[in-house]
Amino acid sequence: MNFKIEDSEERSLIALRTKVKRDAAKQTAKVLWSALLNTLVALVVVLALWTFTLWAFQVTPYIGKGPLDVFEYLFLVEQAPEHRALVSDALGQTLYDAGIGFSFGLLFALTIAILFTLSRSIEQALMPIAMLLRSVPLIAMAPILILIFGRGQTTVAVMGAIVVLFPALVNIVFGLRSASQSMLDVASVYGANRITALRYVAFPSSLPSFFAAVKISVPGAITGALLVEWLATGQGVGYAIISAIGRAKTSEVWAYVVVITLVSILLYNLVGLIESYVLKRFSPQDWKAR
Repeated sequence: MNFKIEDSEERSLIALRTKVKRDAAKQTAKVLWSALLNTLVALVVVLALWTFTLWAFQVTPYIGKGPLDVFEYLFLVEQAPEHRALVSDALGQTLYDAGIGFSFGLLFALTIAILFTLSRSIEQALMPIAMLLRSVPLIAMAPILILIFGRGQTTVAVMGAIVVLFPALVNIVFGLRSASQSMLDVASVYGANRITALRYVAFPSSLPSFFAAVKISVPGAITGALLVEWLATGQGVGYAIISAIGRAKTSEVWAYVVVITLVSILLYNLVGLIESYVLKRFSPQDWKAR
């Protein structure tokens, strides 16, 4: 009799595990489909606005290239392989530069946000500096940074971090302070110190704001990379666009602009896909509230 009960419990447990796996697979497929649909909608909107703008402002074909022109430049003409290699090399350098700025900026933002959350005095001391960096246009700050750090990857990291730092910092600080006071009190009753409460209470509640910061930082890092390439390094898409404009190669200019725009859209939606997965797995209540 006991064997039958144990066998029945085991079958029930297996059925429950199977159902959980099936539900997880359905949720993953739903998230992937939603991300794909969002990406396609974004691309269609961009193509429609692109075509409409050229038509509405009656831009001459010599200056304004449409989607078919860029497609022909990259895939149909005899020199298409050379064009693709040229664009991909510049794009790879830009993504590398953007990755450096994004990593440093987000790391600094997260570190400073934790310090601000733990100590109001640190926030009062450092926030004016962050506001100063935010208020000064980066293009005005760039010559000074170039003089100090040169034209290498250090300047890429510094300028990229400045672009990413402030918007990410504001979002992360807001998220860390959005934790429920009752949950913090419960953690304190059970003997948790401020760092432990930050880790187990504040940080999970800040996940939506953290991913909002990441979403803002991705296009910001790419913009910062384009700017530093134009002003400092002389590499990547930022410099390639200026060089192509100077040589009156409008098709090449449009190819660079289109490719970097598509990559920005894809990266943004990739972050959204990761956000959906993480919030569904670790912060379901926050996700439902959104």
